[in-house]
Amino acid sequence: MSPFPLTRQERARQWSRTAWAMALLFASLPVACRIFVGAWGFEGAFEVSCLCLVVGTYLHFLSRRSLPAVPDAATVLDRAIQLAIGGQTDDGILLLTEAIRLNPRLWQAFQYRGELYLMRGGSVGAALDDFTAAIRLAPEEPHLYVLRGRAHLLLGDEMSARDDGEMAARFQIGPPRTPQS
Repeated sequence: MSPFPLTRQERARQWSRTAWAMALLFASLPVACRIFVGAWGFEGAFEVSCLCLVVGTYLHFLSRRSLPAVPDAATVLDRAIQLAIGGQTDDGILLLTEAIRLNPRLWQAFQYRGELYLMRGGSVGAALDDFTAAIRLAPEEPHLYVLRGRAHLLLGDEMSARDDGEMAARFQIGPPRTPQS
């Protein structure tokens, strides 16, 4: 048994072989009954055998066909982070844009793309837009307010930066709790 999970093709190949084995088993039951009991038994075994044979053949063809992988937003996000770590920020930004297209509710993609815009420099306005979009999706994440405050400071808007700092502090401390009786 391999320590790695089976691929879709390997699973289909295993199921194909299992279906063929079941087809052989069901086809042999009436013959075994005739030999050992002296009468043809197991009504419907031939039909079940044919069905297993058809399913096995279908799975065999399915295992030989390679389907293109459907991109997953989280996988694209992970790949974009790896590219950014490797210094390929432009490619990382493109992949993060693709992740946002695949899942517009993935606030982390907006956050990381905004951070890459800040790292790249000259795109502070785009970073501010991404941080705002991330806050809209995850309003209780304090680090998003800190990042947006940094973008406001780079744009020279100290009042908005202060407001974001206060919001971050409010969410880090948590909302006031009412005493229970």
